[in-house]
Amino acid sequence: MTASWKAYLVHLFTATGAVFAMLALLAAATGDWALMFLWLVVAFIVDGIDGPLARRYHVKKHAKTIDGVLLDLIIDYLTYVFIPAFALFQSGLLPGWTGWIAIIVITFTSVLYFADTRMKTSDNSFQGFPACWNMAAVVIFATRPDFWVILAIVGFLAVAMFTPLKFIHPVRTERWRALSLPIALVWTALAGWAAWTNFDQPMAVTAGLIATSLYLAGVGIAQQLWPARR
Repeated sequence: MTASWKAYLVHLFTATGAVFAMLALLAAATGDWALMFLWLVVAFIVDGIDGPLARRYHVKKHAKTIDGVLLDLIIDYLTYVFIPAFALFQSGLLPGWTGWIAIIVITFTSVLYFADTRMKTSDNSFQGFPACWNMAAVVIFATRPDFWVILAIVGFLAVAMFTPLKFIHPVRTERWRALSLPIALVWTALAGWAAWTNFDQPMAVTAGLIATSLYLAGVGIAQQLWPARR
């Protein structure tokens, strides 16, 4: 198989994320939140794998006719932003006007963030909260806090997108990756477990999901507070 074929196959693999996004949306439309999140977890796994594959097979060199960055951003907006926002609105966790506030804030601020040229930092992390609303939504569905707590989380994360706070990419951020990547994998497994049980997961799973989420959200800020020695 030629290098070009391998590169285009990576693009096709990335594009499956759009299919999983549609399957997640269809599940959400029927109120099957467990199935919706399971499809989002699958899409999350694809998103974690396609980047290393793209770099390994040099897609920018061998598959130039498809913009892999744009392809990835389109799918990420669907799976990280649009569908989780719909789920929060439709689930009843945010009654009345609170649901409208949440979906407007999430979709509006996130599309601006995705177009921000300062999104990536020099160490392959993100500047500002990287609009990972799918991760936030999983924790919210698993813990089901009061609506005002959910609104506070939405407001805080929306503001955090436009701050100089750093958020790591578990795969690409090299510093502390030996710890961050396993924790991200644990988070993915716990999220899948919670969704599989229709968010009637054991308390230990809930605690693990909260703990791993707090680590992934805060480790980049910790790296800013304690810079690496040169």
